[in-house]
Amino acid sequence: MKAVAFHSPGTPDVLQIMEFDPPVPKHNQVRVKVKAAGVQPVDCAIRGQGFSPPGVEIRYPQILGNEFAGIIDVVGAGVEDFSVGDEVIGWSLLSSYAEYVVVPTSQIVKKPKSMSWEEAGVFTASGQTAHTALQELGIGKGDTLLVHAAAGGVGTFAVQLARAWGATVIGTASPNNHDYLRTLGAIPVTYGEGLVERVRKLAPNGIDAALDAAGEEALRASIELIQDKKRIGTIVAFDLSNELGTIPIRSKRSVFRLSELTQMYEKGLLRVFLSQTFPLHRAADAHRAVETRHVRGKIALIVN
Repeated sequence: MKAVAFHSPGTPDVLQIMEFDPPVPKHNQVRVKVKAAGVQPVDCAIRGQGFSPPGVEIRYPQILGNEFAGIIDVVGAGVEDFSVGDEVIGWSLLSSYAEYVVVPTSQIVKKPKSMSWEEAGVFTASGQTAHTALQELGIGKGDTLLVHAAAGGVGTFAVQLARAWGATVIGTASPNNHDYLRTLGAIPVTYGEGLVERVRKLAPNGIDAALDAAGEEALRASIELIQDKKRIGTIVAFDLSNELGTIPIRSKRSVFRLSELTQMYEKGLLRVFLSQTFPLHRAADAHRAVETRHVRGKIALIVN
């Protein structure tokens, strides 16, 4: 099979289409013919910096990608709830930029019929990260939540989830993304110098919680706005979070969490926003786009 992989860390140019043996499913596993895969900032960190996700060993040549959507083409022994031909979405670390991926059935759910392949390919990672974060921050009805980098992949999901759960959301973004945030139901505010004062004007009764998907400056601003540090979370600035006593948040993926998200999509409570799509052989261009740090929503790789 064809897959995007790299032999050593470097610029996006190290990404190449390589040939690998097609994976074979074992007990309680299925093989999925991939139709689309999401491109995540963590993929760029693995490729560019040699970053190893917790519990994962990098082995060169290393395939990238950790979320996908496709059609089951082989079913392993013991599988009862899925069949050949089922359309599914799921996650599989360091294997999804490929024509085929093998996963246990505990990492897939059936794709909603109304969801396009491009949407399905980018649904899993950011959706589950946002869901994890808002649960850990205890977001619910009546809360006012500040989301930093609200127009990005995680931010887009976080805004919609918080609104669906009854919270008011203020989202930081560049001015050209303010109308986009309004379509999601957020109150937009420009990031940068003077952010704390601008947020206080928008929320004179205070901010209850904050989710940082931007970095250290955003996390420090959150400290000035929120007294309870256990309601301030970050998915990026882990070292500073430990220093300040806020919550470092890492996605806790589960089939139950993904099922809830797909049900919300089917009810019209969640939408997927795609900034760009690229064919598999242009994965390097997709990485360059992600590394601008100005992606609105998500970027997908289209396979086959």
